[in-house]
Amino acid sequence: MADTKLNPMVKLALELGPIVLFFAGFRYVKDRTFHILGTDYSGFLVMTAVFVVLIIATTALLWKLTGMLSKMQIMTLVLVIVMGGLSVWLKDERFIKMKPTLLYLAFAITLGIGLLRGESYLKLVMEETLPLHPEGWMILTRRLCAFFFALAIANEAVWRLLSTDAWVNFKTFGLTAALFLFFISQSAVLSRYAIETDTPSDKT
Repeated sequence: MADTKLNPMVKLALELGPIVLFFAGFRYVKDRTFHILGTDYSGFLVMTAVFVVLIIATTALLWKLTGMLSKMQIMTLVLVIVMGGLSVWLKDERFIKMKPTLLYLAFAITLGIGLLRGESYLKLVMEETLPLHPEGWMILTRRLCAFFFALAIANEAVWRLLSTDAWVNFKTFGLTAALFLFFISQSAVLSRYAIETDTPSDKT
């Protein structure tokens, strides 16, 4: 199946939709207990099960619409299924709460391995949408690697030290806002090392 360009707003809705629905659903059922097939489940665990189903559905739809999935999307899907499934099966909220930690650690370690090899693995997945000179890619990759490590530590601290309500808010808004603000804060690097593709050449 050929790679098909997808409307950015549709793509964003499919990627963020499950998170938004999880948050909204959790707000509604967080204080309830559900008796399902002879077992009691908290509202959080019920919404975790719903979240797993939503991630599978939206990822499958993304694949159907575009003909491909990024490594990040595949890794996210696998972690949600495994960690979310373990949470529901063992009735233990800790597994799904650790999912962001494992995801960000995986990203950080992958980028770190590339840096040790003198390469920017970030460039491999973002070069088409963000053309930069090699120096810019290395700077951005080093910063993003450190940032992912910081997010993993932050997630561990929040779920271990604060309430489930606090973690859901952090997962829904805090992590999303942190990623957005990170890339906004890198505007100077993006501007300085951007490759100008509109002009043929300024060199003689």
